[in-house]
Amino acid sequence: MNDIDLAQPPQVGDALAQLRAQRQLTLDELSRRAGVSKSMLSQIERGQANPTVAVVWRLAQALGVELSTLLDGAKSNERGIDHVVAHATPGLTSPDGLAQLRILGPIELAGQFEWYELTVQPGGVLASQAHEPGSREHVSVLSGELEVESGPNCQRLLSGETARYAADQPHAIRNASTEQAVALLVVLHP
Repeated sequence: MNDIDLAQPPQVGDALAQLRAQRQLTLDELSRRAGVSKSMLSQIERGQANPTVAVVWRLAQALGVELSTLLDGAKSNERGIDHVVAHATPGLTSPDGLAQLRILGPIELAGQFEWYELTVQPGGVLASQAHEPGSREHVSVLSGELEVESGPNCQRLLSGETARYAADQPHAIRNASTEQAVALLVVLHP
């Protein structure tokens, strides 16, 4: 039996958005199928409204899922594929504007296991303060070349090479070359 938080009503917005995206339905299409207004669907997906049981039932019928699928929220899709379109992948930019991180890992794993696509323009640097004790990072260069600094150590990486290093001290990833570099960055927290 699932643990239920009685202090909060079920949050169906994320599950609704995920199911609608998987079925490639627009808000208009789902609105027509379920008999629920487009504005109400939008509010539910954004977490600004909690639907009645009758509305959840109509949405479940329109999507061809069990009522519990929506009421359980946006939990991991154990039997299917969670699909994140490129424009929905969040990102971060370094203070110098020359390094961009695309956040590839799910937000619920942040602080445990994180992975990113890192793009660094020539002269760019992604500098970080020390993470918690025992943290490690792994950088795999997909194209171009990068330099990795961890404490007093520095290592140059060419395309296809990987560096693994302590991230519980100040560290940086720098592009000292004249061409853009792209890498995968994995952060492991203890």
